[in-house]
Amino acid sequence: QVELGESGGGLVQPGGSLRLSCVAYGSIFSNLVMGWYRQAPGKERELVARISAGGGTTYADSVKGRFTISRDHGQGTVYLQMNSLEPEDTAVYYCNAVPITAPSKNYWGQGTQVTVSS
Repeated sequence: QVELGESGGGLVQPGGSLRLSCVAYGSIFSNLVMGWYRQAPGKERELVARISAGGGTTYADSVKGRFTISRDHGQGTVYLQMNSLEPEDTAVYYCNAVPITAPSKNYWGQGTQVTVSS
């Protein structure tokens, strides 16, 4: 069982920055593929960024060059640095963990609201 605790959301003006954090409990962090997803009102949940245990990254086209995902194995934490935020980035952001040894399992955080508005 993996538990995820997110923080860092909020209200920011267009062009601003935010950093989201997600701490993973209950599993060996290096065994987890970590990701960030988001869901805007009336839309399906979509992948924003993913990072493998070895540090390989994947980004949605809409955030490439603006967002950076990273992980700290010592802290058991994954980060999402979001720069040049746009109103279209407004959504609830969810942390996700998938164990390497059980790829059919998905663990989700409770979600954190990000609102980009002037």
